[in-house]
Amino acid sequence: MRILVISQVFWPENFRINDLVSELVARGHNVTVLTGLPNYPDGQLLPAYSRAPASFSRYEGADIVRVPIITRGRTRKQLVLNYLSFAVSATLLGAWRLRGRPFDALFVYEPSPVTVGLPAVALRALKRAPLVFWVLDLWPETLKAVGAVTSERALKAVGWLVTFIYDRCDLILAQSRSFLPEIRKHCRHPRPVAYFPSWAETIFEGVDMPSASEVPVAADSFNVMFAGNIGEAQDFPAVLAAAELLKTHERIRFLIVGEGRKAAWVKEEVGRRGLTTTVLMLGRYPVERMPSFFKHADVMLVSLKGEPVFSLTIPGKIQSYLAAGLPIVAMLNGEGAEVIERAGAGITCKAGDAQALASAILRMASLPDAQRREMGRNGRLFSAAEFDRTKLIDQLESWMRELRGGETV
Repeated sequence: MRILVISQVFWPENFRINDLVSELVARGHNVTVLTGLPNYPDGQLLPAYSRAPASFSRYEGADIVRVPIITRGRTRKQLVLNYLSFAVSATLLGAWRLRGRPFDALFVYEPSPVTVGLPAVALRALKRAPLVFWVLDLWPETLKAVGAVTSERALKAVGWLVTFIYDRCDLILAQSRSFLPEIRKHCRHPRPVAYFPSWAETIFEGVDMPSASEVPVAADSFNVMFAGNIGEAQDFPAVLAAAELLKTHERIRFLIVGEGRKAAWVKEEVGRRGLTTTVLMLGRYPVERMPSFFKHADVMLVSLKGEPVFSLTIPGKIQSYLAAGLPIVAMLNGEGAEVIERAGAGITCKAGDAQALASAILRMASLPDAQRREMGRNGRLFSAAEFDRTKLIDQLESWMRELRGGETV
């Protein structure tokens, strides 16, 4: 099939869409990616791209069509401009640069923002190809939950925009089962909506590489590792409160691997609270390096704020943690916590409860190594059964073929 992938973020930015594109090409599909200029998460154009943009025009056999955008920056205003600029640029300039290219299916990757759907809707009409929209973030609910938009009038307008986009999709995919009814609420007309979760990157499957040298070695330490985006949703105030409660337990360390819009605040708070030996900020590294960092972890940490919308989501890092075969301690509500409990892969506590998180970590540290290893094995087995990459992408291929043939999904 000739597939057009529309995503505001793409390689060299680290997102799961990179892996999907790579696999689709490996399966013999002709894949084109319409995306912006790489500037996530630092908010400015990646230096490597600035030096040699031509070297980023293809990825694993896929053709990349990039359109100019306003970079994310560090302010909320610039982030809004970033979202809007891609929507306009991809709709107008993207359509022009893709002129004359036929496609059998359009696929949208939407971790945020939903405005990525606007160029997709326009291209669906121009290319007369079915549109598959993968929802990984619910709008406007998330905007309200993180305090990005507080005006009810503005939230209502975003809700109208979501309905406009959803009603023009041929298939909407939900990253969690809890998303299904929420997505349907925004559809004026019945649309096919299906469960399609994320999967773990294949780098976690039987990989063997040396431990990351960037992590200071401390004898008899118990390492709690967080890997991923450091943002508003991850509730780092509660994570740091738990770290403060555990400060006297000198063997417990928090290893934070990643970056994000809250990273500077977290670094400042670590210093202010006297946590420099308890919480280590290790920075951001390519996803290919993650197994080397995971080797230092005794337990992996996942956290989300207690807002209702976050109880509906399965954070993508859960799939990676499960596939890595490491036990998990989770401070979150809803479907994400249920996945960990069903897998028997760790200990969960309520979102925002720093005291409960501290207790969960102490409990995990007190368990025999064999019991923690069993949790890790449970997680790996559950991952293979529920989040198998091959089966999921097989299903996606099947859906797109059915849509191309005009059959009902």
